[in-house]
Amino acid sequence: MSTPKAGQPGYRYVGPEHVRAAVRGAAAGTPVRTPADFARWAADRSPGELAEPFTFVIGTDGILRLAPRRSEHVACAGGHRVLSAGEIGFRFRAEAGRWAVHEVSNQSTGYCPDPVSWPAVARALDAAGLDRPNGFTHGIVFRRCPACREHSIVRDSHFACVFCDTDLPRHWNVDL
Repeated sequence: MSTPKAGQPGYRYVGPEHVRAAVRGAAAGTPVRTPADFARWAADRSPGELAEPFTFVIGTDGILRLAPRRSEHVACAGGHRVLSAGEIGFRFRAEAGRWAVHEVSNQSTGYCPDPVSWPAVARALDAAGLDRPNGFTHGIVFRRCPACREHSIVRDSHFACVFCDTDLPRHWNVDL
């Protein structure tokens, strides 16, 4: 995984400062370490809630943390670095008698994790006993424009800044 600073694992929050400043320390995300943790978490959700995706982060401790969809990733992580972040949706698979991830992305404009962060997500989902896809169902490529310094999303492998049309680097550079 690309890491911004040697010796510091994961991705640092790179979103708006006022959002980070509103975080008061403890992670707001519910830690899900085991299948029993996930079962308790899911039992506390309404069917309507479970039909929607959730905000997730994988902390540098490798633990999956979940929060309501409109939660800020930095709040879910308690302001800390993460190994990955995005949105995740679940479905109960009656034939298997267990929960499965049916969609998962690295869509987090606060952390802008690279798609190479998937293995951390896979390990955390496996620990939680969740069936999962083999990768992000919707992977997003984030880059920082070297000219205007804005964060951009690379679409259709077109590595050009949406703000100033400057070529974007092929390697992850959001927090460099």
